Amino acid sequence: MLRIAAIAALSLSLAACAATQPAAQSITVTGSIAYRERIALPPSAQIEVRLDDVSLADAPARTLARQAFAADGKQVPLPFTLTVDRAQLDPRHSYAVSARITGDDGKLMFITDTRNSVAFDERSRIDMGTLNLVMVR
Repeated sequence: MLRIAAIAALSLSLAACAATQPAAQSITVTGSIAYRERIALPPSAQIEVRLDDVSLADAPARTLARQAFAADGKQVPLPFTLTVDRAQLDPRHSYAVSARITGDDGKLMFITDTRNSVAFDERSRIDMGTLNLVMVR
């Protein structure tokens, strides 16, 4: 009887660990995007924020997470949330967040022009603060 109770207790504790493990495996990268110009976005503007593996200098960046949405009349700062599986990350690689805004005609209006590096560690949530975009002329 004691053996059965011990097995049951062990099973419950293992089930609890299994239930919490997937949440620990994903990392959420949050922040917002903004620009300095005092220009309102058209309601149909499209926003795209990406988390890329930028390790290889002679190859295109590999996108790990992407959020795309329409402005729908909202103005900057615009919040973003990217979620990536920890298993996709390599501690030897470099990662960065980039953003762009295109107009209703598909023409690029604003883009990040600096590298916004992400340092992954044991945290499950990383706040990038505000990413500043520059106007494309």
